[in-house]
Amino acid sequence: MADFAKKSEVTIETMGKVHNPTGAGVRAVSSGVQKKTASVAAADDELATQVKEGTAKRNITRKKTDPAVGGNYDSKSKKMGGAGKGQWDPMDGADSEHLKLDKDDPLYDAEAADNKYILTTAEDAIPADGEDPTLMDGITDRKVYGPMLTLAEFKLQVAEAVKEYFDASDADEVLRGINELKCRDFHPEVVKKSISLSLDKGPREREMISKLLTHLHPTPLADPDMEAGFELLLDSLDDLCIDCPDAKSMVGSFLARAVVDEVLPPAFLSNRNNSHPGDEVVEKAVGLLSREHCTARLEHCWGPGDGRPVTELKEVMDQLLEEYLLSRELDEAARCVREMGAPHFHHELLKRGVKIAMEKDGKDHKDDAATSALDAMAALFSFLVKNSIVSEYQVAKGISRLHKLIPDIKLDVPAAEAMLSEFEEMAKEGGCLPIGN
Repeated sequence: MADFAKKSEVTIETMGKVHNPTGAGVRAVSSGVQKKTASVAAADDELATQVKEGTAKRNITRKKTDPAVGGNYDSKSKKMGGAGKGQWDPMDGADSEHLKLDKDDPLYDAEAADNKYILTTAEDAIPADGEDPTLMDGITDRKVYGPMLTLAEFKLQVAEAVKEYFDASDADEVLRGINELKCRDFHPEVVKKSISLSLDKGPREREMISKLLTHLHPTPLADPDMEAGFELLLDSLDDLCIDCPDAKSMVGSFLARAVVDEVLPPAFLSNRNNSHPGDEVVEKAVGLLSREHCTARLEHCWGPGDGRPVTELKEVMDQLLEEYLLSRELDEAARCVREMGAPHFHHELLKRGVKIAMEKDGKDHKDDAATSALDAMAALFSFLVKNSIVSEYQVAKGISRLHKLIPDIKLDVPAAEAMLSEFEEMAKEGGCLPIGN
């Protein structure tokens, strides 16, 4: 108890001296803490306010925003890293200066100096002296030469124009569209594209393309454009045959028709034959042109479904039916009916077929089915209906028309009414006429 009483009282002031009363050899604060304290104190001194004496009003500013030291502080003074190097001021106007090139400078362009502008995709498309420009650009006030579209864009425009022509049959609109495109260098593509689009269409569209080429020649498609277009078409036949196996045959007909229409000179075929000997397309065209009355035949080279008048279509039907009654070949007759391309007019085919059959059998009706033209006609239409070439509706409509014409037919064939009834029974048995009718 006495020892404890001898010890001094521990207070806040004496706490550090309890174990080392003298405090010798021990720093009150470490050197690291002292350095940190010194840096903080220096920063405080730097941020301390300055008071300008000598005026009634004290101006209190900070050092870094003092106009006398560094100007008013804003974001422009910020270095943004990298010590502010590599930065440019967008307001200094350096990018708007127009550098004038000396005539002795290697980069000097005489065309640009003369305020001329050439837009071209071909090496030889630079216009000759005196040639009119394609148009005048109103924005830059410069003359523009060469095609206004790329080749891909021109092809798309031509394809749309040809598809619209198939619907509207307006060749003048196609001509205006080609002139408005202002791409004279790409005119051969019109020949290739239009014929390519018609290959997978019917005879009517192919006939329309033949007439369109005649309409476009010689303006805007001149002789060199036509020849270059057919050259492109012949060179791409391998690709066209993938989608259309009969492409070579049809292109040969296009060639022969173009020569007859005086769109293509006959020398083109001989030159092509010399450069590509054994070309079957050229040989087919030469063969078509070597036939007797080739001009009259090639005018209808696409068959009866080329959009010809109804009177000519009826003549084709009569020739088809007469030939069938002589040969009795169902496949050949079906092919001719399909090429006719007039499914809405098949009722006329039946009406004329039955009428011809009645006249063939004569005034005295015979029951010999082996030689009966009426039985052969019933077999033909049964075959056409089974192969979905002629519809049952067209057959029923043709028979209905025949019933109305019976009084007139009786004048030449007295047994016409009985023969028509017999044909109806054979048609029902053959499946080309609904049984309920």
